[in-house]
Amino acid sequence: MNTYAAPMTVDQSRRISAAFAREASRLGRFIRSRVADAGVAEDILQDVFAELVEAERLLQPIEHIGAWLFRVARNRITDWFRRKKPEFVQALEDEDSKESWEDLLPSPEDGPEALYAREVMLNELAEAVQELPGPQRAVFIAHELDGTSFRELAEQTGESVNTLLSRKHAAVRNLRKRLQAVHDNWDQR
Repeated sequence: MNTYAAPMTVDQSRRISAAFAREASRLGRFIRSRVADAGVAEDILQDVFAELVEAERLLQPIEHIGAWLFRVARNRITDWFRRKKPEFVQALEDEDSKESWEDLLPSPEDGPEALYAREVMLNELAEAVQELPGPQRAVFIAHELDGTSFRELAEQTGESVNTLLSRKHAAVRNLRKRLQAVHDNWDQR
């Protein structure tokens, strides 16, 4: 698609400046209430206003700039959370990670959208863990949730460490596959 971007007129520049003066503070608070990282919140705010400038250059009239800015901000916040989810899915696969998988979930303090995303992922994880075959589920829960080492599990169960590692690896593959499907469905929303 070949889109014509006209040079900015004085009226367009004034309109953008007025929108920024009127909405930047309120929009910034809105974004920061949902995204705890101040740097990310600032980036999102800048992206929103950059999109306004681009829309004006493309001669796409926006009737209600305030409402449009908040809609764009919500979309940018949602996009940011979507990009965070693959880290959670990847952490399940990373056996050497020192970071807890729970640390990779959106923080409940990051606002209502983050809390919702966290709840969705935790519910899906709980369902997926329950659907694992019994031996895989037992090893995954003991190692990941209870913090039991493979050596301790081997002593408790009489199974070899290699067998337990294999079961855990299979469990992680199954969970990753299931959570990737959830992530893909989330992206289609």
